[in-house]
Amino acid sequence: MEVILIQDVDKLGKEGDIVKVKDGYGRNYLIPRKLAMTSNSRALKLVEAKKKKRQIEEEKRKRECEELSKKISSLSCTITVEAGVEDKIFGTVTTEMIKNAFRQDKIEVDKKQILIEEPINKLGVYQVKIKLHPEVIASARIWVVKK
Repeated sequence: MEVILIQDVDKLGKEGDIVKVKDGYGRNYLIPRKLAMTSNSRALKLVEAKKKKRQIEEEKRKRECEELSKKISSLSCTITVEAGVEDKIFGTVTTEMIKNAFRQDKIEVDKKQILIEEPINKLGVYQVKIKLHPEVIASARIWVVKK
């Protein structure tokens, strides 16, 4: 039985994919749970229209992320922390602290998007990568200074 997936299904495919499944799995699981619909010409046209719409939205989102990436790359954020002997800070700089520093500059990023390659546990200047989109990664300069 051929079905068109309406939603992403683990180990089977993504939304809009046409997959071949056993009849019972399609009729008794996928279709009643609105995860798939039977493959016919009307459904294929509907899926193609949805794919085009999703592709246009994805391109628009990518352009927006590229613009934000340029803005972030030109920005330099400062994080003030308490430090002890030899400029060693108490604890480490977390993604939450970096997120709050960007928020002060009116840029919203999720802390899960911030990629810290090495622990920031000394004063200084660090490069931090921010994954805005699967294809767009921005690099930001973070200054860690003493209070």
